[in-house]
Amino acid sequence: MVPGAALPDYELSDHTGKRRKLSDLQSIYPMVLVLSRGSFCPKDRRQHEGLLQLHREMEVGYCRMVTISTDTIAETHEFRSGVGAHWPFLADPRRTIQKDLDIAEYTDAVHNPMIPHVIVLEPTLIIHKVYNGYWFFGRPTVEELRQDLRAVCKKSFPDWDINAQELRTAWQEGKKDRFFPYGKSLVDMLGEEET
Repeated sequence: MVPGAALPDYELSDHTGKRRKLSDLQSIYPMVLVLSRGSFCPKDRRQHEGLLQLHREMEVGYCRMVTISTDTIAETHEFRSGVGAHWPFLADPRRTIQKDLDIAEYTDAVHNPMIPHVIVLEPTLIIHKVYNGYWFFGRPTVEELRQDLRAVCKKSFPDWDINAQELRTAWQEGKKDRFFPYGKSLVDMLGEEET
């Protein structure tokens, strides 16, 4: 897990039991991926409570959030519900990600969780930044994630600097595919939100 590398496109069951691929959840948007110890951890619950307000901002800022833990589907559903989250939570009780990324928290043999990480992803699952949250204050603050998302959005959205003359010219010439939603209709976008 290093900046610039692509994260594997894992497919796991979500909090409802539906199979979901990370690339489908991300679509064309920046994404914050939270690799969680699980519902048993008070630090993870507190972290997710803090992410609630940021998620509301991410929704209007065209960014996505996903949490993955080693919990079962039922525990994942309860964790999501218990913190009041509205983004997808994925269950990895087989510990596929923990093994693939070599992030077993070897200091906790009872729960066998993964070392908590927060990964900020550019579109196409490209890693922008990685935070190791073994210690609670190693996890990013909401403000740090805002700054990371600003950097990723600036890099990812072709119309970020709407004042650029080339964008004004493109708009006047009817080249609207350079402007969000980048050639998609509102119906297409709403369909993506349902996934």
